[in-house]
Amino acid sequence: MASGPLVGVRILEFTQIIAGPFGCQFLADLGAEVIKVEPPQGEPWRLTAQFVPLESKTYQALNRGKRSLAIDLADERAQAAIHALVPTVDAVVINYRPDVPARLKVDYETLSAIKPDLVYVDSTAFGRKGPWANKPGYDIVAQGVSGLTAGGARFDERGVPMLPSVGVPVADITTGYAIAMGTIAALFHHRATGEGQMVQTSLLANALQAQSGGFMSLPPADVMLRTPFLEALEQGRADGKSYTEMANLKRTMQQGRQTGNIYYRNYLTSDGAIAIGNLSASLRQKMRDALGIPTDPRDDDPEWDPRSEESIAFGEQLVAQVEETIAGNTTAHWVAHFEAAGVPVGEIVFVDELSEHPQVVENEYRVGLEHELTGPQTMAAPPFKMSKTPPEPQGAAPPLGRDTDAILAEAGLTSEAIAALRADGVVR
Repeated sequence: MASGPLVGVRILEFTQIIAGPFGCQFLADLGAEVIKVEPPQGEPWRLTAQFVPLESKTYQALNRGKRSLAIDLADERAQAAIHALVPTVDAVVINYRPDVPARLKVDYETLSAIKPDLVYVDSTAFGRKGPWANKPGYDIVAQGVSGLTAGGARFDERGVPMLPSVGVPVADITTGYAIAMGTIAALFHHRATGEGQMVQTSLLANALQAQSGGFMSLPPADVMLRTPFLEALEQGRADGKSYTEMANLKRTMQQGRQTGNIYYRNYLTSDGAIAIGNLSASLRQKMRDALGIPTDPRDDDPEWDPRSEESIAFGEQLVAQVEETIAGNTTAHWVAHFEAAGVPVGEIVFVDELSEHPQVVENEYRVGLEHELTGPQTMAAPPFKMSKTPPEPQGAAPPLGRDTDAILAEAGLTSEAIAALRADGVVR
């Protein structure tokens, strides 16, 4: 039996790949009944790196606890079936390209005419207005056009830009959280007023959110970095400088504000690597004490100019000194040493190692599920806990079309009508 604060809420999900499925998985974890609509052949993420037919790890990781309705929305009979289902749901979540919902008759105008109090959550790549409104887009494109990629200033051996965080689709993941939050907020409003509404978010909007102060324009503060960089960027482009040169220029200008930052960075040890983070003067002093560094004029001298040649030389020398010191001993030594000194520190590990880590296990940050086709699995648990109505995965991801007959019957279709749709390949 379903549990959680959203028990009784029914959601019709028209999403695929990452952002939409991720957001709707949260809603399922919170107890909502989520009906995942996908084509009879399966959505693209289900078909990516299949380890058994029609099952992939990428799909199962993003669709737990849902019901599966496999139906061809291009067919008018399928559209009629969806329209019959809409009065039974509380919310629709969709992440199709902006021109697609109207063509498939699952747009807000069509569905809200059927159910005026419908909550309709629409996620696009770039928003519904502006010159990019009808462009398709995935995470890599959103990271590129939003500044995330350039902000990372990472390149392969040929100078080709790389994503700032390999393997982590930042725009997709943050958009998934926004989808879940927007849906819950609109459902809360509906409960208070009885009103439905359209909620909109996009990969671009959330990629900008992820950069916070980097995107923010604040003229009195921008004279330190943003304005000089924009001037240098304009001149550099006029001079024909490459993307790589300009990205490196920004990184250099950012570092120039405190060249030689030993306090917030990663270090190699003799047998691995550690991450250290000190964002206050008191923590920086603790790190200096732990390493026997007597003073740092950048903290101790209010008149010190971090951009001067003297400061840059001092910083470079200090970094080399600390790197050499930390490289001379093991990860275990440095983690214990810095923890004893009150310095925030952690070993840099691979995510593959963490499933059995006691910190993960004892905090119940993983959950074990049983997939009816592929067996036992563990995955990340819901990201927050609640003392009265705890979120809990409602089961593993569904096999393709597992619930088609039951859902269509709930919409009023007879078994004969469902059989006819299946015979014509409209449903699976």
